[in-house]
Amino acid sequence: MKYTRLTKEQFEELTSEFINFLATQSIDKAEWDKIKQEQPHIAEQELDVFSDLIWEGVLTRAEYLEHFSRNHIFLFRLSEASVHSIVLKSMVAEIDFLTKEGLQWLSDHMFTDEIEMKIGKKEFTEERNASVFELIKQGAFLSDGQLYQQIDKIIQS
Repeated sequence: MKYTRLTKEQFEELTSEFINFLATQSIDKAEWDKIKQEQPHIAEQELDVFSDLIWEGVLTRAEYLEHFSRNHIFLFRLSEASVHSIVLKSMVAEIDFLTKEGLQWLSDHMFTDEIEMKIGKKEFTEERNASVFELIKQGAFLSDGQLYQQIDKIIQS
C-alpha cells in the first residue's frame, strides 16, 4: 500500500465510487459479500487498492496545504516540481494560533516584529504525491489557498 487506508467514515462517503471501482472488476454486491466472507485477505487488498486510487487523485489535485500549531502557521503552495512555503511564527510565547483570539492577534500584528515570516521553496526530491502525503501525515490539511494567496499578494507588492 502506497498511502494509508481510508477510514470507515471516508469509505461511507465514497460508497458509490467504491461500487463503481468494484464494478470495473466485474464484482457485484453478491460477489463482494462472498469475497469478504471467504477471502478476507482479497477484500483487504481491494480496500487498499481503492484507498490508494482515491489518495492519488486527491494528492494530484492538491494545490495548497496549511498546518497550524500553537506558535506557527505553515502555508504551502504546491506545484508540479516544488513546494513554496510561507511560515509564520509568533515571537510572543503566550499567543496560540489554535484559538480564535490567536488568529485575531496574528491579523493585528502580521507585519510587526512580533511575527517572524520566512518564505521558502523546495524542489521535490521524491515523487510529488508522496511528499505531499508526508506533509499531510505531519498534520497539514488541504486548503483553498486563500490565506497563502492573501499573504503572498501583500509580500509581492
